[in-house]
Amino acid sequence: MKTAVVIGAGFGGLALAIRLQSAGVATTVLEARDRPGGRAYVWHRDGHVFDAGPTVITDPECLAQLWRLSGHDMAQDVTLLPVSPFYRLNWPDGTNFDYGNDDAALMTEIAKLDPADVAGYAKFLDYAAGVYREGYQKLGHVAFLDFASMIKAAPSLAQHQAWRSVYSMVSSFVKNEKLRQALSFHTLLVGGNPMTTSAIYALIHKLEKDGGVWFAKGGTNALVNGMVRHFERLGGTLRLGDPVAEIETLGDRATAVSTVSGFRIETDAVVSNADLVHTYGTLIRGHPRGPSQAAKLAHKRWSPSLFVVHFGVKGSWQGIPHHMILFGPRYQGLLKDIYDHGVLPEDFSLYLHHPTVTDPSLAPDGHSTFYALAPVPHLGKLPVNWDEVGPRFADSILAEVERRLIPDLRGRITVQFHYTPRDFQQDLGAFNGSAFSLEPLLTQSAWFRAHNRDDNIANLYFVGAGTHPGAGIPGVVGSARATAELMLAGVQ
Repeated sequence: MKTAVVIGAGFGGLALAIRLQSAGVATTVLEARDRPGGRAYVWHRDGHVFDAGPTVITDPECLAQLWRLSGHDMAQDVTLLPVSPFYRLNWPDGTNFDYGNDDAALMTEIAKLDPADVAGYAKFLDYAAGVYREGYQKLGHVAFLDFASMIKAAPSLAQHQAWRSVYSMVSSFVKNEKLRQALSFHTLLVGGNPMTTSAIYALIHKLEKDGGVWFAKGGTNALVNGMVRHFERLGGTLRLGDPVAEIETLGDRATAVSTVSGFRIETDAVVSNADLVHTYGTLIRGHPRGPSQAAKLAHKRWSPSLFVVHFGVKGSWQGIPHHMILFGPRYQGLLKDIYDHGVLPEDFSLYLHHPTVTDPSLAPDGHSTFYALAPVPHLGKLPVNWDEVGPRFADSILAEVERRLIPDLRGRITVQFHYTPRDFQQDLGAFNGSAFSLEPLLTQSAWFRAHNRDDNIANLYFVGAGTHPGAGIPGVVGSARATAELMLAGVQ
């Protein structure tokens, strides 16, 4: 393999492109939008920098590896700033819980909720360390191409009771309901319901505790831009603003990629970082594999979508940390409404992103940048007209932030816009507007997830949230490593 084309300049696509280019494979990345980043897009409005997300950077080591492959240092392109506390969790009764990796402070926070749970937390941490070793360090960058590979991993998964949910496993260690929520909400950051996502995902707690939580100076898209600079330094080519129209095939091989503008490039291998259903159903429509696989994928369980309100505010809010979770009055019932019933909740929970407390340059002097994010059902479960529903839902979210954190918030806002499930569908080609691709259930993980290499088209590969190991920056960067190892096998 001498050449490769990567479709999509998200984190997964760029991480893979860097690995291929570092190994001497002439790599071209094709991106439909006017900026790289995929879901990590960025808007510049009225002096504010608004990251689309993701905004939580964990395991910086998996990113630093991308530079070290060619003897470079990530610091020449990206500055990562530590975030502390990792999150502040807030409940409607006014309870706050600051969660970070200062052990003494964390024990104090746990004891405030229930002193009896301090010992239980220590046991949970041991469990999280075990699934981190087995599920992330050993399997997080390994491609599962056949069922035999899944069988080989089964004893370890069984040992850690992978069939149980994260919430169920957390509840076996601690009894306080708020602490159960504090130790299980992380799966929502990768599209998973804490009530149904495999307990293996408790590894996120250990991942954060060991590696910390970070933010890129200049915003998440500054990390994307740093990856692009490094990729181009290595000789890679990025083509923006030109959506792919077709992956051309001959027999059971991909031969070329053509774009809407008429650009066409022949290649030894094709990798899609685009949505799975879009890739199979639209881009590979000329091969029997495309429509049939798209139909199968469409019937799987897809992660919910997101509704995000971006707003710039007069004033500096140093008392509001970088990351907050504003829990609503319900937890299990709310999740069931979003994941199963397709209900747009009035008693939503929110993730509040306040980057200017870490990097004031993301807003004009005397102002702050925020976004408030609410998980919502995807379009397949809630096919509403978001042009009508969106403004009302945005106002209700801002009213909740105003009530709980910033008095007179709506009177202080200088710039505001929102992003809906329909935007995920239109801008990113996301099936049903899903924000995280396939839901991370045990039955949709590892071999049961989309394979890093197609089973029929031998030189067609996949990278990103829809493949193993799943969504989140460490997940998609891990998928890039797994896919790169497949592609480079026998090349060097």
